Amino acid sequence: MRSFARPALLVLVAVLAFPSVALAGVEAGQPFPSNLLTVPDSTQATRLRVNLPKPNCADRPSDCADVDVLNTLDGFNIQPRISIPFSAPIDVSSISKSTLFLVGPGGQVVGPNQVVWEPGANTLHFESDQQLDAATTYLLVLTRGARGADGSHLEKTDFRHDLNYGRAQEPAAKAYRKALLDALPMAMAGGANPGNIAAASLFTTESTAALSRKIRAQLTGAEPTFTLGTGGERTVFPLSSVSSITWQRQITTAPAFSAGSITLALLAGVGTVGFGTYASPDYETTGKVIPPVGTATGVPAVQRTNEVQFSVFLPAGAKPAGGWPVAIFGHGFTDWKNGAPPAVAGTFARNGIAMVAINVVGHGGGPLGTYTVNRVAQPPVTLPLGGRGIDQDGNGSIDSTEGVNAAPPNGLIGNRDGLRQTTIDLMQLVKVLKGGVDVDGDGADDLSSSRIYYAGQSFGGIYGTQLLGLEPDIRAGVPNVPGGPIIEIARLSPSFRILVGLALLGRTPSLYNAIPNAGFNNFHENIPLRNLPPVQASPDESAIQQVIDRTEWAQQAANPAAYAPYVTAPVIYQFARGDQTVPNPTTSAILRACGCANRATLYRHDLVVAANPTVGRNPHAFLTNLASPLTAPYAFAAQQQMATFFTSDGAVTIDPDGVSNKFETPTTMVPEDLAFIP
Repeated sequence: MRSFARPALLVLVAVLAFPSVALAGVEAGQPFPSNLLTVPDSTQATRLRVNLPKPNCADRPSDCADVDVLNTLDGFNIQPRISIPFSAPIDVSSISKSTLFLVGPGGQVVGPNQVVWEPGANTLHFESDQQLDAATTYLLVLTRGARGADGSHLEKTDFRHDLNYGRAQEPAAKAYRKALLDALPMAMAGGANPGNIAAASLFTTESTAALSRKIRAQLTGAEPTFTLGTGGERTVFPLSSVSSITWQRQITTAPAFSAGSITLALLAGVGTVGFGTYASPDYETTGKVIPPVGTATGVPAVQRTNEVQFSVFLPAGAKPAGGWPVAIFGHGFTDWKNGAPPAVAGTFARNGIAMVAINVVGHGGGPLGTYTVNRVAQPPVTLPLGGRGIDQDGNGSIDSTEGVNAAPPNGLIGNRDGLRQTTIDLMQLVKVLKGGVDVDGDGADDLSSSRIYYAGQSFGGIYGTQLLGLEPDIRAGVPNVPGGPIIEIARLSPSFRILVGLALLGRTPSLYNAIPNAGFNNFHENIPLRNLPPVQASPDESAIQQVIDRTEWAQQAANPAAYAPYVTAPVIYQFARGDQTVPNPTTSAILRACGCANRATLYRHDLVVAANPTVGRNPHAFLTNLASPLTAPYAFAAQQQMATFFTSDGAVTIDPDGVSNKFETPTTMVPEDLAFIP
């Protein structure tokens, strides 16, 4: 950045800007990020807190609101957009891992990727080639091997002189300079002589999992109840006694309802269906934000207690000693516990695995919805549907995801805390299961308190990876079609790109940089995919890039890639080639973060379409796409891979289609391209 708003840094800025502009060579300015833009904070695990300067809030209120969110964090993005200004144009082809790199603990060297040159500001932007470790300090090094556009090597910014001669008088800035000087020998890990450095920076990444770990330590479990009937009836039913399960889902505050039913034919192998609730502490405010606390000494505060409703599906047949092994199933974005979970429960039951499912925060319609369980020889039973949606915007409707996102002015947080709260609810559910659950009321536990597994589709794979990274009592997991970060999914996906466009259009000032006449998704941000050549960006594109980076930064505490390195249980990551909802590069971000491509199964929908062009082009829902005889075999095959993995306690990974080529297990691909099927 070329200047800072904080008065205490004005002297430093004069030093760091371009003190020798009269020279013929090209100089680099102060890189971003930098711990210069922090303040000491002993309550944080990193011992600091971000302190970005604010712009003119009257002119740029959206930027000011974003800065307010970022300034609660204890460090910078773990996948940062790094920016270096220059006094004149540079030869971008001279930028490589040998001239520009990060050095972390133990001499780990990370080069640049997704390089963007902004000619209007003579600024280089790039992302780190790898996700960085959380709560860790990195040295950024730009060597004089990088060249100006005229071919000359960069000038050396003499920060040693600045420190030795006391030109940086502000104490925090002087301490930073000293730390930077002490860190310069780390540059040798990247092959750079400390005396040949054109620019350098020290920055510390944020803690991503600290708050969720604190919350898990506070959870104590709860006693579930299965007496939800409006007449006090027990809401557990032998499936043979049920003729239908219908529902009325609240979709407006009027109230108005939509109607539907659970397809009982999908439940072949299920012996008992039950509906229960358990108490779970809610850490979100009414604005759908978990208040920040110091990542070292802060104590997260419970805002209220929710009764979270769950569905349970028990296999038919004799219960094994210790109860049925149980898989928690997480549904996707816009879906609910009456969608994907029943589509998979039958396969699990036929393999002797029970299933439990809840609604994600903000999903399932409003709280007035109801089930009606119609029975063959007894009166029907009506009970609450367990919807967690709200009319957040006050327009009278309750949309399929309304309530999962933070309300203004915390829009930058997005669904970060809705995802975290859902994970909290699931960690509480694990404690419920470990305490023993008597579903049928005979006094004996029906679910195993030790053999607990997790499977989730899409959004369920996203918060599921977070869950697997936090919860050691889950023995194995299969996230299906997950990806991260959320902003990258939205940016790259034809299904969700409109949400980014509307957010850009709604900012003040607006950042939507195209005529909004094509569904609000024709803005242009010009961010290259990984491993592609550098591109150039206009000022408006660069502004969008910054908002995307800040969104990712603010939401890292719910990014599955941030939790992937902490997953220690056996896992299979299932994903589909050419996924148009969660594009392949976002799944690959998880696989790179956990180094677990050898634990991934790739569904080759491109080969399926080549063999039968009438099949739909988006394979995202391949796990539950049971309606067509052309896709149902692949759905059941993927479900069976999950079930076999769990029945073997995470020891056996089958290829879903054996000798055929429609599944790769393990995959040979960690794709960085979109590969959408035309």
